Amino acid sequence: MTENTELPDFIAIEGPIGVGKTTLTQKLADHFGYHTMLERADENPFLERFYKNRRQSALATQLFFLFQRAEQLDEIKQADLFAPRRVADFLMQKDRLFARANLDTEEMALYDKVYEQMTLDAPVPDLVIYLQAPADVLMNRIQNRGIRYEQRVERTYLETINEIYSEFFHYYDASPLLIINAEEIDFANNERDFRQLVDYIPRIRSGRHYFNPSLV
Repeated sequence: MTENTELPDFIAIEGPIGVGKTTLTQKLADHFGYHTMLERADENPFLERFYKNRRQSALATQLFFLFQRAEQLDEIKQADLFAPRRVADFLMQKDRLFARANLDTEEMALYDKVYEQMTLDAPVPDLVIYLQAPADVLMNRIQNRGIRYEQRVERTYLETINEIYSEFFHYYDASPLLIINAEEIDFANNERDFRQLVDYIPRIRSGRHYFNPSLV
């Protein structure tokens, strides 16, 4: 695709486990010719232990993700004016949302001290896309994609994560925000929905928006 100055330079896609963040990230990158910045969950040595016993391994898991994501976002800060446009399947704030769900009071206090130092001057996306879906839909998608350690995820945990995301994005105003109910929208297999989305993105300049393919 040729360069389009109306497109955001840095897009971040967020939402709960199994909602389709990485799929949409890769499709947008392919369509717009962007570079991807993807979560590397498989590199976290504590993650499998976390799903076996969340309470025991939560702090180590969250700190590993925090350092990893801060390192990835630092690449953007170090880039010059000719750096490629990027689309990421996470926000920096994501890790703190999960920390709230998994850490006790003392661990959270320690985590926050590290978080404040690691996120100083973190780059802010030019557009955030928030994908949301009910816990039952997320459970089905997690089971279908078949990642072994994720099969331990409980429905109540997904409900908690959904609530935390909903609260966070209710107040989010750091970037233009596009909210998409991904329960019935299938960007992976429905080309019509995806084409409507990529046509809609350049129209977003500020504020909060809701994507409904039937109305676009």
